[in-house]
Order: sequence, then structure tokens, then C-alpha cells
Amino acid sequence: MNDGLRLVHVPGDRITVVEPATGVELFAYVHRPEATWEAPKPYLHPVRTLVGDVVTGYRPDDHRWHKGLSLTASHLSGANLWGGNTYVRGKGYLELPECVGSMAHVGFDEISADGERAVIAERLTWHPHSGELWAEEARRIEVHDVDPASGSWALTWTSAVTNRRSEPLRFGSPTTAGRETAGYTGLFWRGSHAFRGGRIIGPAGEGPDLMGTQAPWLALTGEHDGADGPATVVIAHAPENDHAGVRGTHPAHWFVRNDPFAGIAPSWAFHDELELAPGDALTRRYRVVVAAGAWRREQIAAYLEAHPW
Repeated sequence: MNDGLRLVHVPGDRITVVEPATGVELFAYVHRPEATWEAPKPYLHPVRTLVGDVVTGYRPDDHRWHKGLSLTASHLSGANLWGGNTYVRGKGYLELPECVGSMAHVGFDEISADGERAVIAERLTWHPHSGELWAEEARRIEVHDVDPASGSWALTWTSAVTNRRSEPLRFGSPTTAGRETAGYTGLFWRGSHAFRGGRIIGPAGEGPDLMGTQAPWLALTGEHDGADGPATVVIAHAPENDHAGVRGTHPAHWFVRNDPFAGIAPSWAFHDELELAPGDALTRRYRVVVAAGAWRREQIAAYLEAHPW
């Protein structure tokens, strides 16, 4: 077991979670606002393994608005809370700054660490470019299961997004707007360069063909320059995610790439739009496992079975 997680809070900027036994900063949760064109929002970066290898990318040259691990909304009732250019049906990606919105930090309800678990509970608001209040979010990030023996640690991310408009919020993606295999939206992990060309693993298959499919988890392995070995990132979504907080069912589908960049998103609107009625809440819960080493499918499945929801 570890000697106790530690939090370092710089108000107005970030919260860093430190694993004292190794001195490794597991991640920084950055909540200060950044460039408007990049759709400002809180994010986790850098995220590290227990041996200190960075597994997230930040403002890469191919997509400056990709920032570590974050919750995003690429198409939301005509607004772009993802950042960068906006995909328009029949026209492709266009520079439309008037469509780019933001997710703003309001305050923290809890920042705590009790040895084996650390908690960051935050309130946020979602806005289009014009600044109106479209949604309120209650977010909770819990760090747990820090295990030097297996070289892994995990976090659970829970978000409840409540529609504060007088009309429905429509969550979509470039795919719902007409672009094939580009259903990215929701929780998004942008991998560091070490994961480019890495091995994509799912419960019943491997490779880029897992794009747009359904599964309870997906993983990617990568090899770090100058490191002692590879690393693995596993993202799982809770069983209730396909049903919670919306009227009817709306199953998640995976957005995943290992070329030209590495990224995973359990998309809540890959093939079809998700409609959230006024006053309703969209609740989603995810698990992210960060591990040193190239975990195999059987190893991932055994870990998730031993650490149930």
C-alpha cells in the first residue's frame, strides 16, 4: 500500500495529486481559463504513471485544443465546446469562433485526501460563445487503488450535467453532422506521443477497427523514449452509463485512434444525437487506469473484475 496521497492546491490555477512513496505527481488538475479559441475547460495534465512517465498530451501541434484528460462537447446545440474548428455538414471543418464555447470553474465542494483516496469535487457552468448559462455540472474525481506492486493507479470521474436552458440540449459529434468515424465527444483522453502507433485493446478485439463499437472498456499501450518500459491506459465506462440521466437508452460507442495521434473517448453521441430536456441531468461515470508496463487483455480484464464499480 502507499504511504498516503497528498494534495497541493494553488488557488485559481491547479490541484496536484502526489504519491509520496515515489514522489511522483500523478496529475495536475488545471482549472484556470485558457485560450478562447481552444474552448476553455478544466483538464488533467500532465498525467503520469507511478514511475513518472507522462501519458497525456497537451496542446500538440496537430490539435492545439487537445489537453490531457477532459470532459468535452464537440457539438452541443450548435455550439462547439471542444475547441478549434467546427465541423459543418456538407462544408467540412470551418473556423467559426462564434461557435466556440466554454466550461467554467465555479468552485470546489471538496478537496481532500485520506491516505488511500483523494477527492476533487467541483461545480462548473457550460456556456456558448455569447455567454448564456446552458448547463451546470457537478464533477467528482476520485483517485484510488494506488498499487506499486502492479505499477498502477486509478481514478473515477463522475459528472452530472443539468440542462438550464428552456429548450432541449442536443449533444452530437462530427459523425452526427455527417463525417464518418469521427464521433468524438464526452470524456476524452489525448495520449502523449509515446502512444502513437500503440496497441489498441478491447475485451473482444484489437486495433483501429474498434472505432465506433461498443464495449465496457478500451485500452492503449505505448512505449516511452528513455523509459524502462511501456505504459498502458485503460478507460472503462460504468454499466449504468447507457441508461442514466436521459429519457430512454443511449449506449456509448468508442472513438479511438493510434494514428496520426492517440486518443480515446467513450462517446455519448457517436452515431446519434442525445437530447437532454430542460431541467434533466445527464450523469456519466468513468474509470481511468494508468499502469506501467504493457498490460495484456487478460490482465486488464482481471484488474477490472478485481476492482468492480
